[in-house]
Amino acid sequence: MQSNVPPSASSDKPARAPMQSVNQALDTLLTAAVPVSGSQSVATLEACGRVLAAPVQAHINVPGMDNSQMDGYAVRAADCASGQARLRVSQRIPAGHVGQPLEAGTAARIFTGAMLPEGADAVVMQEACEVDGEHVTVRHVPSRGEWVRYIGEDIRQGSTILPAGTRLRPQELGLAASIGQATLEVLRRVRVAVFFTGDELTMPGEALKPGAIYNSNRFLLRGLLQQLGCEISDYGIVPDNLAATRQTLREAAREHDLIITSGGVSVGEEDHVKPAVQAEGRIDMWQIAMKPGKPLAFGQVRRGQDAGQGEAFFIGLPGNPVSSFVTFLLFVRPFLLRLQGLPREAVLPQAVSMRADFDWPRADRRQEFLRVRRNARGGLDLFPSQGSAVLTSTAWADGLVDNPPGQTIAAGDMVQFLAFDQLLN
Repeated sequence: MQSNVPPSASSDKPARAPMQSVNQALDTLLTAAVPVSGSQSVATLEACGRVLAAPVQAHINVPGMDNSQMDGYAVRAADCASGQARLRVSQRIPAGHVGQPLEAGTAARIFTGAMLPEGADAVVMQEACEVDGEHVTVRHVPSRGEWVRYIGEDIRQGSTILPAGTRLRPQELGLAASIGQATLEVLRRVRVAVFFTGDELTMPGEALKPGAIYNSNRFLLRGLLQQLGCEISDYGIVPDNLAATRQTLREAAREHDLIITSGGVSVGEEDHVKPAVQAEGRIDMWQIAMKPGKPLAFGQVRRGQDAGQGEAFFIGLPGNPVSSFVTFLLFVRPFLLRLQGLPREAVLPQAVSMRADFDWPRADRRQEFLRVRRNARGGLDLFPSQGSAVLTSTAWADGLVDNPPGQTIAAGDMVQFLAFDQLLN
C-alpha cells in the first residue's frame, strides 16, 4: 500500500528504540552484575543477612556423642524383652554429665541430651515406666536405638555444612554455632549511594510550599536497602539541574558499587538524570514495557578520568512512589543480591498460582504488576486504585499479580502471585 503522506511531511526525528520486556531488562541487569570483591571476618552473632565468602566445614561431629532424645531410662534392650522388666536404677545422668557403664539388669535415669552410658542401647520414655523406690518397671519392649541420637547423626566431621554464597538467615547462624563457629568469613557489604531529584521535594518536618510534596521515596528506598544489608550513603535531594546532578554522580561513583536515583529518568525538559549519566558514563537501557515503572535506567558511571579506576553501576528509578517501589523489588533487589554474591538462580522471585477474586477488564499492552492482598477465602483481592502515585496500595497489599501484556482477568481466573514475603527479604 502506498503512503499518501508526501516526503516533505515525514518526521526528521530518529525512531525511538523499542521498549525492553521485563525479562529482557532483568537479564541485562543480572548479566552485568558481578559479586563484590573483598571479605571480612565477623562474629557469627552479627552475621545475619550477610553472604558467606568461604564455605563452612565441620571440624566436629554433631551430636558429638550418642545421647538421649528425651527424659526416660537408658537400658539394654535385651533386658526389657518381657514388656514388664523390673530393673534397678543404678545411676542418674543429667545433660552435660558422663555416666558409668551400664550393668546388665539395671537402668539409668537419663535426661534429654545426656550422653548414653556405655552398654545401653535404647531409651524408654518415662511415660512407659513405673518407678518403685530404687527400681523401675519398664512396661514396653524397646528396640535397639529407640530414642537415641547417634554421634554425627546431624553433621559429620569434615563435611561442608554451608557453601560459599549462602545468605545467612537465623537458621544458618544456628547451624554454624552448632559446630562451634564463633566467626564467619563474609563478603563485604555492597556500598550504595542514593540521591533524589526534583525541586518540588520537601523533607517531613519542613514547611510544605505551594506545589511541593514530601519526599516519601527517600524513606521507602532507604528502608528497602537497609533490609538488604547494604552500606548506604544518602546524598539527599539534589537541585534539579544538569550541573548539580553530574557533580553528585561523580562524588557518588568514587566509593560505591551502585548509585540509585529516584526521578529525572523520563523524557521531560527537567529530567536531568539521564543526560547526566550519559555525560559521566553511559546508559544501557531506560524504557521497560511494564506498568507501573516504564522509565527505568541502567548504566555505569566512571569513577574518574582514568579508565583503570573502573565504574560504579547506576540504576535510575522512576519518581512516582509505586513505580519506584515495584521496580526496586523486581530489578534492584535481584541485582543487589547478585552483587552480594548469591547465585543467579537464587535471586529470582518465584510466583505461585492463585485465584483472582476480582475483575480486571482493561488489558494493557505492557506487563502489569497489580497490587493485591490474599483473603480468607484463599483468593486475591485487588486494591481499588492502581495508580502509580497511590502509595497506600503498597501498604495495604501483600504482593503483586504479574499480569502478561494484553491479558484481562475475570474473577475465578488463576493468576501469578508474587508475595512481598519473598520480595522484601
